[in-house]
Amino acid sequence: MQYKFCGKSGLKLPVLSLGLWHNFGFVDNFNTGREIIRVAFDKGITHFDLANNYGPPPGSAEENFGTILKKDFANHRDEMIISTKAGYLMWEGPYGDGGSRKYLLASLDQSLKRMQLDYVDLFYSHRPDPETPVEETMYALDQAVKQGKALYVGISNYPADLTKKCAKILKSLGTPFIIHQPKYSMYERWIEDRLLDVVEEEGLGTIVFSPLAQGLLTSKYLKGIPEGSRAAKEHGFLQKEHITSKVVSQVQSLNNIAQKRNQSLAQMAIAWVLRDSRVTSALIGVSSVEQLYDNLEVLKNLSFSKDELIQIESILRS
Repeated sequence: MQYKFCGKSGLKLPVLSLGLWHNFGFVDNFNTGREIIRVAFDKGITHFDLANNYGPPPGSAEENFGTILKKDFANHRDEMIISTKAGYLMWEGPYGDGGSRKYLLASLDQSLKRMQLDYVDLFYSHRPDPETPVEETMYALDQAVKQGKALYVGISNYPADLTKKCAKILKSLGTPFIIHQPKYSMYERWIEDRLLDVVEEEGLGTIVFSPLAQGLLTSKYLKGIPEGSRAAKEHGFLQKEHITSKVVSQVQSLNNIAQKRNQSLAQMAIAWVLRDSRVTSALIGVSSVEQLYDNLEVLKNLSFSKDELIQIESILRS
């Protein structure tokens, strides 16, 4: 494993981090998730990324993770970076969604209870809330640190201008704001517009999620939609209508480049998001140990030639 400093902080993150967005809820096989986490840690993936509503059902990924921590990692807490978030709908009523101090701090307490932890290493505001002053949300993150319930804080899904405002507020409070978590892949490139520049200016790290575009940038969809894939599931974010004939053609062409690099398409897609020095880590989400091993192979070839990047760009614009 390779590790990079998270922005200008002293914290190092592995270039590959394990996301528990999918495949670790009560609807999934517990022992499979347990094995994935154990192998990931043994291979140097020290960072495990969660959120209050990961599952399904919401909260179940944290609960399962807490059980696995207690069973297998009781003596390894200080070797792990554990993150969670609050911002999206978690429970019914006026206090289970958004960016209020009430919601964020109550949610963090619930997350710690589910994971059987005293603190998390990273606590995020999962999204900007247009109905809550951003100052209130940032003050809540600051309080989480001052209460000893989080070592560092971050934001996710915030646009460039708001990221700059958050950085100013948290800097004035002396809060250890070190990271931004946006979606980024060959098919989701909004962060290239201005966000990456802001992140660099503010000395933040960037950890990107969905580098495989919910599994689209893998060999799974080279011939359409296979049974049991994310696109075939009703509760997933990747739906059948996303797998158009144009997308299948693009994915096939990208796969040809990957083969010439002696990589799987998934490996190349992960390497592609890591090509930018401002990207600290890529969150990978896997449903099996075999997929995890396949993703880890990316470490053997993280560089691209100029011609390869031009070819990839041409395919994506076709």
